Amino acid sequence: MITLRPAAERGHANHGWLDSRHSFSFADYVDPAHVQWGPLRVINEDRVAAGQGFGTHGHRDMEIISYVLEGALAHKDSMGNVATIVPGEVQRMSAGTGVTHSEFNYDSAGTTHFLQIWILPDRTGIAPGYEQKRFDAADKRGRLRLVVSPEGAEGSLRIHQDARMYAGLFDGAESAALAIAPGRLAYLHLVRGRATVNGHPLAAGDALLYRDEPQVEVEAGQAAEVLVFDLPPAGD
Repeated sequence: MITLRPAAERGHANHGWLDSRHSFSFADYVDPAHVQWGPLRVINEDRVAAGQGFGTHGHRDMEIISYVLEGALAHKDSMGNVATIVPGEVQRMSAGTGVTHSEFNYDSAGTTHFLQIWILPDRTGIAPGYEQKRFDAADKRGRLRLVVSPEGAEGSLRIHQDARMYAGLFDGAESAALAIAPGRLAYLHLVRGRATVNGHPLAAGDALLYRDEPQVEVEAGQAAEVLVFDLPPAGD
């Protein structure tokens, strides 16, 4: 079964300094039909205004992934990490027993556009951790490049959950397929552009939820960027 989640049906919050679209229930957006998909709990598409950001705040027992599309996101946390995330880079922060951090757009004119992704860990109470890596466009061109996994396979970021995240760029005749093992779930989010996925024409912000399907098939991209999540069922 493949279920379409149209971009226009996502939750929306505009705080002036922050314009955010929520794929799952988040903050004041409550949608019982879209709370999580397996352990995938949050995909927020955030646009942070120039000179603005998230002040210091706390998290615990969550795997948090930041995927920057435009601009730059300055990060500072209680583990002593100070970094800037730019397009092509992916950051993973394991909140574990508890961590505080801030995220800021120091550009005086441009907006920072990024995806904030939360995945529930397979166990609670782990030590907090941080990792950041670059994945060049050439490495994602016409394929689904593994960027997050439980083993840190193929140079990917390591998370504490049996979940994998792939990123790909597609134009024209480029295509790729990702097998889904029996009993597992998948979730595809079209970050930008257009593409046909398992026969569904998608535009930026659209998503597909997979259950009992053999594979994800991406083709006919038009400046398309996609994220695909290979996930265990909820409770596993």
